Amino acid sequence: MADKHLKLNPLETSKAIRAKALELGFDAVGFAPADIGAGPGESLKSFVTQGRNGSMGWMGERVAERSSPTGLWSDAKSVISLGLNYGPNEEPNASLDHSDRGTISVYARGRDYHDVMKKRLKKLGRWMGETFGHDLKVFVDTAPVMEKPLAQMAGIGWQGKHTNLVSRTFGSWIFLGEIFTTMELAPDTPEIDHCGNCTACIDACPTGAIEPYRMDAKKCISYLTIEHKGEIDAALAAKMGNRIYGCDDCLSACPWNKFSTPHVEPAFAPRAELLEPRLDDLLALNDEQFRKLFSGSPIKRIGVERMARNITIAKSNA
Repeated sequence: MADKHLKLNPLETSKAIRAKALELGFDAVGFAPADIGAGPGESLKSFVTQGRNGSMGWMGERVAERSSPTGLWSDAKSVISLGLNYGPNEEPNASLDHSDRGTISVYARGRDYHDVMKKRLKKLGRWMGETFGHDLKVFVDTAPVMEKPLAQMAGIGWQGKHTNLVSRTFGSWIFLGEIFTTMELAPDTPEIDHCGNCTACIDACPTGAIEPYRMDAKKCISYLTIEHKGEIDAALAAKMGNRIYGCDDCLSACPWNKFSTPHVEPAFAPRAELLEPRLDDLLALNDEQFRKLFSGSPIKRIGVERMARNITIAKSNA
């Protein structure tokens, strides 16, 4: 039987995939070779060796696979980096001045972006398989993938001094996902660094966790409120304010956000009860109530006990 799959050159294939991705609702699309060189892997090794990953031991467990797409999947030839804008319609840190309320990171105020992104990636992947017939794998932040270096190589943005991705179109508000494929695709021009002499993100960090292009997770409020288990050092806890899940200070301080536009994705619309939740109301939740309130939210995974710890710190800081 004749092969009915479409045969195009790498440039035409990339154009077709880009058009389909935008049609499916992705906001940014870029292409990079699967071989990303040794630089990102060396940076990761240094990060882990210096202990800046804190208790996130999983970052050091699969360094070889995380360091390169081909380390994770030897057959990969190209990577498609895809982004979703989640720019907020509201002031990200408006609730910081309300001591009886909690501040939740913008990314966690709506539906879990992992679910939204993966569903869309699978749709694009199915279309690619039916159209071109090559093998592929999809990833959303749950596998050992260097998503930010890949996004920079694919021209979507660059890793700013806060170590997160910055886009000239979406500022610091962009979710990332990837498709690895055995297809040879035409790569995009890598994005260059546009941070210049700016130190806004460094200056904005409440705990001094950021040096230029270096993050010490052990001091980061996002790490402390989400990843860290057990007690939080009193000196750091005193600087957390009423941040009970994540922190957006370095992201919201980025001047490139002035070029961003609010998202139009219904799934990312903030739930009313998560914009400025009352601390006392959250502290009163039992495990069942906690799970029900945060169903479909990334917040659910930290559990009621860790949330209670964060809330207790917020009330103390008030």
